[in-house]
Amino acid sequence: MTRVEREKETVRQMIELYCTKCEGNNHLCLQCGELLDYALTRLEKCKFGNHKSSCKKCPVHCYKPEMRQKIRCIMRWSGPRMILYHPIKAVRHVIDK
Repeated sequence: MTRVEREKETVRQMIELYCTKCEGNNHLCLQCGELLDYALTRLEKCKFGNHKSSCKKCPVHCYKPEMRQKIRCIMRWSGPRMILYHPIKAVRHVIDK
């Protein structure tokens, strides 16, 4: 699995975790679905490809400010909880940084 594929899977799990556990939805709501599509597109088009750093450390901010704020909020909430729901992904994400 490539770096970009791992990032996509991690973002998907973080958004799904936020939407179901924090917002209380049974499945992705419209806003979270749009954010997921946007994030996956940004990762697919990343000019650094598999040599990318974490988005937080990236010199190029490819997210629109509104979407960047939403993903930060979701990651801030989901990040600490990933160790409970997806422990291997959480550890891998920390190592990849």
